[in-house]
Amino acid sequence: MQLQFDYRFFMSIVFLCFVGLLWYLYTSFVEKPKRLRSKLVKQGISGPPPTILLGNILELKEAHSAASKPPPPSSSSKVPSSHDCAALLLPLFEKWRNEYGQVFTFSLGTIQIMCVNQPDMVRDFTVCTSLDLGKSAYQLKNLEPLLGQGILSSNGAKWVHQRKILAPELYMDKVKGMMNIVSESAVSVVNSWSKRIEAEGGVADIEIDECMRNFSGNVISKACFGSNYTKSEEIFLRFVALQELLSWKNMFRLIPGMSYLPIKTNREIWTLEKEVKEMILQVVKERKETTFEKDLLQVVLENVKDTKLSKEAIDNFIVDNCKNIYLAGYETTAVSATWCLMLLAANPDWQDRVRAEVTEICSGRIPDFSMLGKMKQLGMVINEALRLYPPVTVMSREALEDMKFGNLDAPKGLNIWVMVLSLHTNPDIWGDDAYEFKPERFANGTTGCCKLPHVYMPFGVGPRVCLGQNLAIVELKMIIALILSKFTFSLSPRYVHSPTLRLLVEPEHGVNILVKKL
Repeated sequence: MQLQFDYRFFMSIVFLCFVGLLWYLYTSFVEKPKRLRSKLVKQGISGPPPTILLGNILELKEAHSAASKPPPPSSSSKVPSSHDCAALLLPLFEKWRNEYGQVFTFSLGTIQIMCVNQPDMVRDFTVCTSLDLGKSAYQLKNLEPLLGQGILSSNGAKWVHQRKILAPELYMDKVKGMMNIVSESAVSVVNSWSKRIEAEGGVADIEIDECMRNFSGNVISKACFGSNYTKSEEIFLRFVALQELLSWKNMFRLIPGMSYLPIKTNREIWTLEKEVKEMILQVVKERKETTFEKDLLQVVLENVKDTKLSKEAIDNFIVDNCKNIYLAGYETTAVSATWCLMLLAANPDWQDRVRAEVTEICSGRIPDFSMLGKMKQLGMVINEALRLYPPVTVMSREALEDMKFGNLDAPKGLNIWVMVLSLHTNPDIWGDDAYEFKPERFANGTTGCCKLPHVYMPFGVGPRVCLGQNLAIVELKMIIALILSKFTFSLSPRYVHSPTLRLLVEPEHGVNILVKKL
């Protein structure tokens, strides 16, 4: 009799736990997103209807696959006069914007996202310094003190960003100290091109993507790891593979629970994450056992020196900072340089103008920091390239508490996306020539480039501006200035204009240019 009673009691407990689990799952994955979405609808913000658990992932996946298809064989190597990347790469977002307005909402699984294209709201969002606006929780792997943006507080996603506010100014001296690394890496590219031109009879058809990656990779490896930079190539290759697996094409991982299933993609991600972490920490261990070097890795180590964080938290902080440095300083710079050279190859008049400026300022010398600062025409070209092909297409944050932006009440848990790519080419802001390459719009700098200059944010704006922007601009100016001083170039017949969206806006089939010595 006692055994019968115990069995029934046990089954009752199991049943109650099962019901409780179902209720928790329903509340978390159905009721909570629905409640959050209804708060936006009451304020007049609507969007495409989501599917339970999937949200709008299926629509986005289909649209992204269509946008990623290779161009037809009849495509010409001529670059189009219209550079409307938003319509090409984010057609579904453009469709939703036309249908639901400048501010609309959609869902990635159970994650509720509000897309913002309204300039006044963008201003309120980008200048916000409140700690209640933080890194999106779905972008964080571990809800612990870690990251390269500051140190997370106990609630898991709120981040202390005072360090980040000061960092661009503090890092300027560090950038000046890297000039030898930058110039040596750029000279190496120029020398390799000269040899190819001689070997190929005076004109070389060069795919520049890999050259730009080698350049920026060499800079960031030496800047980050100092004398250990030779070990960073292996780390980087794994990191690139990891970023590819976490890109748009694997958005199904955002379905609740999918990132924990031992499917092939997740197993590859877990393996790469472990390898990258172990390799970075091995370099850190060797650093502590040998000499002291004043490179970026040492700056990261000094940020956690004498802190009360746990060893695991410190390790995560170091690893995430190194990942941020790689992404911002390597891939972003390489892709931006590639697009900039493509645009100069397609616009020989601007190529001649910038070359004349470089020649006048440098007089045959390798540019130093002061010389680069005087290159106004080159700066205009880089700004325009970053406008048409920005490194980051979307700026994402999460409301960690109930917040207010203008007349909008943003409930806790809402993710906010500022659509950088769309804002950068909006004709209402930039004029009828918004889709054209016209560097002269930056003649008075970024503050006078358009009606609403605060929407120009290739590196973000305000207190959360990218730490690596100063180094990226110096790298871009150095490599482009040296190439212009030594060569003239045009688009190769092999070039097919086909921007695609991975982590960044990249040329699907690379960029080939015909290069001749001056």
